[in-house]
Amino acid sequence: MLEVKHTVASHGGKLAKVHLYDWLLLLLLVLIDGGLNLIEPFHRYVNEDILRDLKFPFKHDTVPMWAVPVYAVIFPIVVFMVYYLRWRDVYDLHHAILGLAYSVLISAVVTDSIKDAVGRPRPNFFWRCFPDGIASFDPSQGDNLGNVVCHGIKKIVREGYKSFPSGHSSWSFAGLGYLGWYLCGTIRAFDRRGHSAKFCIVLLPYLFAAMVAISRVEDYWHHWTDVVAGSFIGIVVSFVCYLQFFPFPNSSWGWATHALIREIEENGGSSTPDLELEAQQYKNW
Repeated sequence: MLEVKHTVASHGGKLAKVHLYDWLLLLLLVLIDGGLNLIEPFHRYVNEDILRDLKFPFKHDTVPMWAVPVYAVIFPIVVFMVYYLRWRDVYDLHHAILGLAYSVLISAVVTDSIKDAVGRPRPNFFWRCFPDGIASFDPSQGDNLGNVVCHGIKKIVREGYKSFPSGHSSWSFAGLGYLGWYLCGTIRAFDRRGHSAKFCIVLLPYLFAAMVAISRVEDYWHHWTDVVAGSFIGIVVSFVCYLQFFPFPNSSWGWATHALIREIEENGGSSTPDLELEAQQYKNW
């Protein structure tokens, strides 16, 4: 039986050195996204006629922003840690966390860049702009044509111009979508044995992400098109980031990282089509 263990103690330092620039690039993405959240978004023209469709109630989030990193980042990392404690595979742990971080941060940068550029008003924009319910428009542009002159709290008004696309949706599908791909590989959902329970487990993260996305429409923080666009961004980015570190889940080595497969092959492991047998030997499945 092929017994190979790659722990944090034995291989962690090597991985950190090899992927140092990948982690530094993540810091750059954090700084970029932080800057995108500080700049003023484009203020789209909103006159009295347009404002009629933006009078939905201004209510609290069902899913507050602070909760998004908890379920989209921390929870997947907990799952990765549990898997590591079982198999002692630091390649899996390191690349799973690195891929997740890229998935979430790339989605955040793309989403926030589009938000600032588009400047679409949220469905509850009226109450952000005019908390006292008294609308005010620029009189120099004529009746019913003047742009809004907001007298609400500046920070709240600024967020009112960030409807498209939905950040909650893109973050949710970026993090939980990545987790779905990860589970698909680790539990071998496509092992051709017809275990439907595995497929249901894989779908659970997507279901939760979808419910978060739906809540954004129900809370009147986003139009349905914002949610669809944000979800699409998260799904696509999570797919690309997962494949950067892992093979397709339906392959014989679908549970392993590209780096681990390469090391096993370089140390005498098989590179023949009969990889399923060696996979069973490696982790005794």
